[in-house]
Amino acid sequence: MPKNSKVTQREHSSEHVTESVADLLAHEEPVDYKRSVLNVTGDTWDKQKDGEEELDGENRPAWNSKLQYILAQIGYSVGLGNVWRFPYLCQKNGGGAYLVPYLVLLIIIGLPLFFLELAVGQRIRRGSIGVWNYICPRLGGIGYASCLVCFFVGLYYNVIIGWSIFYFFKSFQYPLPWSECPIVKNGSVAVVETECERSSATTYFWYRETLDISNSISESGGLNWKMTLCLLVAWSLVGLAMIKGIQSSGKVMYFSSLFPYVVLVCFLVRGLLLRGAVDGIMHMFTPKLDKMLDPQVWREAATQVFFALGLGFGGVIAFSSYNKQDNNCHFDATLVSFINFFTSVLATLVVFAVLGFKANIMNEKCVVENAEKILGYLNTNVLSHDLIPPHVNFSHLTAKDYHEMYRVIMTVKEGHFKELGLDACLLEDELNKSVQGTGLAFIAFTEAMTHFPASPFWSVMFFLMLINLGLGSMIGTMSGITTPIIDTFKVRKEVFTVGCCIFAFLVGLIFVQRSGNYFVTMFDDYSATLPLTVVVILENIAVAWIYGTKKFMQELTEMLGFRPYQFYYYTWKYVSPICMAVLMTASIIQLGVSPPGYSAWIREEAAEKFLFYPTWAMAILISLIILASLPLPLVFILRQFHLVSDGSNTLSVTYKKGRMMKDISNLEDNDETRFILSKVPSETPSPMPTHRSYLGPGSNSPMEMSSAPNGRYGSGYLLASTPESEL
Repeated sequence: MPKNSKVTQREHSSEHVTESVADLLAHEEPVDYKRSVLNVTGDTWDKQKDGEEELDGENRPAWNSKLQYILAQIGYSVGLGNVWRFPYLCQKNGGGAYLVPYLVLLIIIGLPLFFLELAVGQRIRRGSIGVWNYICPRLGGIGYASCLVCFFVGLYYNVIIGWSIFYFFKSFQYPLPWSECPIVKNGSVAVVETECERSSATTYFWYRETLDISNSISESGGLNWKMTLCLLVAWSLVGLAMIKGIQSSGKVMYFSSLFPYVVLVCFLVRGLLLRGAVDGIMHMFTPKLDKMLDPQVWREAATQVFFALGLGFGGVIAFSSYNKQDNNCHFDATLVSFINFFTSVLATLVVFAVLGFKANIMNEKCVVENAEKILGYLNTNVLSHDLIPPHVNFSHLTAKDYHEMYRVIMTVKEGHFKELGLDACLLEDELNKSVQGTGLAFIAFTEAMTHFPASPFWSVMFFLMLINLGLGSMIGTMSGITTPIIDTFKVRKEVFTVGCCIFAFLVGLIFVQRSGNYFVTMFDDYSATLPLTVVVILENIAVAWIYGTKKFMQELTEMLGFRPYQFYYYTWKYVSPICMAVLMTASIIQLGVSPPGYSAWIREEAAEKFLFYPTWAMAILISLIILASLPLPLVFILRQFHLVSDGSNTLSVTYKKGRMMKDISNLEDNDETRFILSKVPSETPSPMPTHRSYLGPGSNSPMEMSSAPNGRYGSGYLLASTPESEL
């Protein structure tokens, strides 16, 4: 070694050296700490195991390109909710005025928490279990709770993809099978199916032909073989996309993330050319400013922001963990958040352009039906011909003429008007009919498409879009399960993925019974909302209060190469936890106030009816919430009272190629806080206690072994270290 090197100078100096060990070792020959006498764990060196750990640390799978990663995050965050939940909330909560609370909450809750998950996943490079075990072992239950919620959501979410697959294949025929009611023979007479006649063709096709739904959740009715087959196809698609990890799912994302935008733009262009589309869009964006003062509007906006970005599921962390550590995750968070928002607005434009067209069609139908009633009353002398304005022509009756005639009749026949059974046929009433979820996608939208020229083409495109939206979200949801489990328990990726899909399919058979739709509603309403809110609050607290916001910001600066705005400091430390706590309280109150029930389709009445859950269903409902939240207190208790090891007593450190690498699954409390989010591995701080002096290679005291436990690790060693100047 050259005489003028730093290490040589230190050897001949009597002064205590206070630079970090990591900096010192940068000038030494590579030494494997596990194989040397510095192995303080007492573990024997296993060459094969060591090679596997090294491979996992250095050769973790990575995205092929930044574009692939961004598309994966967009595909995960932009899902079915953007198409059928956001437009409904927009219509219900004040039209254009709803965009204000949504955008405000996106900025103060969504963006900061999304950025937080991206940052911890990118630096620690593990799934949700490994990340939260690393940051705070006592809150390690966060990762397990996320996995359970992902499993519950994945179970019913893939059923919706199965429904879309069924409609997709049914779209390859003309006319579309839900465009007309079926004709049945009653002896020698052919009549329209009663259930369809009393509802509508699209409603009948959804409830009877597709779901073959029972009258209540208590009537199982056996498996629906058509939906069972579609569910099998859906899980097969997910399994094939996930089997090779991001090597396979990343390629799928190129199509599944971009194709929905192509379809939405095509639908928007086609929708704007339809008669009445402008009426729908004007209705949508006419702001009802008084709604902005309603706390319920803000609660629903916060919930939508929360779920739109996929916070708490672990999918965001999983995708981010495959990034390079110097990736600008702040840019990614901002880009994906606002693409998600603008996608919701685009989908809302499409939905209301089409619903505006449908409203005009239904309004014209209403005018024709009521005009026939008036003609009947005129012919039977129930109404006088003098009541009809002279310019009204029944063969070419416009909505304006009908409304004028309606007002005259209502004024003259005020006492007996209700007996006539005439409807006002107002376009506004049609536009105010709120539909969301499956009601929008499989009933309202499908009915509108039957009036499109070349309707099978548009139907194929629409349901292929739903399949891709669902598939992108399912890949992210499944990554929230597979990535942390594979990272933590080192199971084979292919075997675990296939096994997980098969198990989920078998459990998911509960959703393809004739009563399965009611279970989908139950899981959608109760399995995720409250547990995920608690998970995200604890994530926020773990980073901002236990780890420390200042330290987190400082290490983000080292990782990103620039200091994030102070805005994030205050949102992480104060604003987001308070807002999430308010949201959790509001959700609990909402659960208590709203009776736990579901909308059942009654075949004999051909109508929906609200029913309360029976006792056994209530037990399942409560069990879902408890089971999803159980890992949080369970892991905390087990580790607080040392009933299970958190890995802190098996600390292992490897020096190689001038770098220090630490097994991040074995960290605890103050120890782990010195390692999270450093810029590059070579800058990782020393794991040794601070403010001790390095006395030179001739001294034995700093590395003196002791049989007594040392600090919280209980591993019986004393280590010398230096102030961590690089922090």
